[in-house]
Amino acid sequence: QVRLVESGGGLVRAGGSLRLSCAASGGAFSGTTKGWFRQAPGKEREFVAAISWAGSRTTYDDSVKGRFTISRSVIKNQLYLEMNNLKPEDTAVYYCAAGDQYYSGSDLRLAAYEFWGQGTQVTVSS
Repeated sequence: QVRLVESGGGLVRAGGSLRLSCAASGGAFSGTTKGWFRQAPGKEREFVAAISWAGSRTTYDDSVKGRFTISRSVIKNQLYLEMNNLKPEDTAVYYCAAGDQYYSGSDLRLAAYEFWGQGTQVTVSS
């Protein structure tokens, strides 16, 4: 069982930046596919970004491509999401997720994300 705890959310003005962190414990986090998802009020949860278990591949939703960067630290057992040029439409609760040990599929969005954090709120004012 992997436990995930997000941090780094907050209130920022449009055009600003935030860095989200996700600390993992309790399981084989290093071998999992890892991702960030978000859910805005009144909307379904949506995919934001993912990174393969080896860190060699990343995938981004088109809405954040070029502005967000996903990365991970094997030593620290952490996942990160660097968010730049934030827009009001990025406002949401952001969740980190992990799962699907040694997933080799071509589409990281389709990995089985079985472990989820509690989420961290990101609010972008205009």
